[in-house]
Amino acid sequence: MKNDMSGFSKKPNLTEEDYYLSPEGYIIFTEKYHLKRGYCCKSGCKHCPYGFDKKTGQIKKNQ
Repeated sequence: MKNDMSGFSKKPNLTEEDYYLSPEGYIIFTEKYHLKRGYCCKSGCKHCPYGFDKKTGQIKKNQ
């Protein structure tokens, strides 16, 4: 699969400042990680720096 151009074969290089584990064992991405990624995934992430509101499905522009 050397010529896989889908992007799914790439593994992100995560550092300790990119995430932490919740008491339940879930990975929680930090604001720094989201900014490093460069876009909003529109999943309603806890530390979303882009202002996405999961209830309305829109990004707040006044951030």
